[in-house]
Amino acid sequence: MANGKYDHIIHMTHHVSEKHPRLDVSSYAAQFSPFAALTGYDDLIVETARFTEKRMVPDESELEILNRKMLAVAARIGEQPEVTLTYFEPDALKDGGRYVRKKARVKSVRPEDGVIVLADGSLLPIEDIADIQADFLRDASASWPDEA
Repeated sequence: MANGKYDHIIHMTHHVSEKHPRLDVSSYAAQFSPFAALTGYDDLIVETARFTEKRMVPDESELEILNRKMLAVAARIGEQPEVTLTYFEPDALKDGGRYVRKKARVKSVRPEDGVIVLADGSLLPIEDIADIQADFLRDASASWPDEA
């Protein structure tokens, strides 16, 4: 071995601190592992890639059908009819949202407030409802409530 300027320390004993305990192997290795230089970047990538749907805008005939279904539900409100609602749930973080199907009992229809009240107490904006399904709505012979 060649003479170097640090040859005098090669055989010295390793210093052991009395204040700080020695790190275990995994903790020691963790100091040299990669770190996230851009905090939150990975979360941003995941959020950007998350799919959201656009809200569909119903045409006049679809609105008429939905309105008739809503009237039929309102006509049976004393029974708290069970329906399956398809509604748009806006995304809190970015444009768009998702369509949700929920089976629930309807407690009341409040067009003056723009909501329907479900038996569980939740309020659903009428404008977010895309479809209403129920056994009593499937029957082609079911009469629509008279419009005055």
